[in-house]
Amino acid sequence: MTERKLEIKDGRENQIWYLKISKLALAFAIIHSKPPGKSCKEYTEHLAKTVSEQDFGWKLKVEALEAEVLRLRQELLLNKICPRFCLENGKPDASAETLLDQECINPMSYSSQLEDSGCDVSNDCAFDSLGIASDFHQSEHNVDTSKHWLERVPPLNLRCTSKEESLSAPVQFFQCLLEVRRLSEGGILQADFTELENDSFTICNSVSQLLDGLTIFYNSPKFPVSNFLTEAVCVLISLITDSKLSNHVLKCFKKLEEFKKNLIQIILRNSSVNRFQALHAVSHTLLLLGRNNILRNSLISLLLTEVRQFAEQLLQVHQIQAMYDITQYENIFPLCTILEQLLQTETEDSNVSSSDYDGEEKIKFLKNLDQIILHLSDEFPLFSLYLWRVNVLLNSAQIQMD
Repeated sequence: MTERKLEIKDGRENQIWYLKISKLALAFAIIHSKPPGKSCKEYTEHLAKTVSEQDFGWKLKVEALEAEVLRLRQELLLNKICPRFCLENGKPDASAETLLDQECINPMSYSSQLEDSGCDVSNDCAFDSLGIASDFHQSEHNVDTSKHWLERVPPLNLRCTSKEESLSAPVQFFQCLLEVRRLSEGGILQADFTELENDSFTICNSVSQLLDGLTIFYNSPKFPVSNFLTEAVCVLISLITDSKLSNHVLKCFKKLEEFKKNLIQIILRNSSVNRFQALHAVSHTLLLLGRNNILRNSLISLLLTEVRQFAEQLLQVHQIQAMYDITQYENIFPLCTILEQLLQTETEDSNVSSSDYDGEEKIKFLKNLDQIILHLSDEFPLFSLYLWRVNVLLNSAQIQMD
């Protein structure tokens, strides 16, 4: 045992020695090859920058190859599930490629959405003003399978030149998957969805690609909202509300949780003057995610935590008469609205027997809530009203279950 330790010690000393010799040799080589007119420091920084740029180039190449591998896996999985299927009216109008082409031809199709500061949303449903909610409802009822059926699946395209186009591959893949699902239910073709169990890697990576693309957009939103982003949100909601496909998508639960947390933080941290339309878009995406029961319960828990922590911080600030962040105060209201609507949905669901949020998070939220409302009601009446309404909904859900 002692001999073994000595061998390890000697090996480490040799490594340290070789490292020092290598550094010394590199220093001599740099000094020897230094062009005239440049100091050793300047030349070293130039070499470091050159190597860094080369590493970045290789990183881009690796990412492109990984994306290509995923695209090929997507095509292979679709081919295993169903080699042939119908496209709507024989045209790839619903495909991501066509939507991108339309956006290039008419990029200002939504130009009326954000001509002012973004604070005035004329439609009662803010998300409808972005065109997303209405397009989502249309996408649920626009499948015509009467002709041009059993056509070959078009190859997926992954030539991305913008953050919207980076969503192209996962959106088109899931659109194809949803189309096959609809046609197989209608008895028009045979599809083997057990293949999804054998390739969870492709599904999870495609979901991650889709969620990452949406997160990038919401972090730095671009208005007017493109048709393609609208379609990406519709595809995501269709997946999590589909009775069969949602089970496979929910295998990526951790990624979906991370996505929801990111959206919540985007709402809380946005300090832009013209942020309100962007906040509406993110808020309604969270509401749409709540259409799935499992995601709704976990989302309620996340929102309870954020609202409770903000209420406690605001109470502390109020008690010591300190200044508070007015931007964060304004941003908490979208979260309160989302929480209230999700709790209403949960309360109205007669099939609910238990809820994930009825544990530790609910207890923490309700603890001392009456005292918090009492102390904040004079200075912050609107926020106190929201807290009271959430309190009523939580207790109503508990009474209904009892």
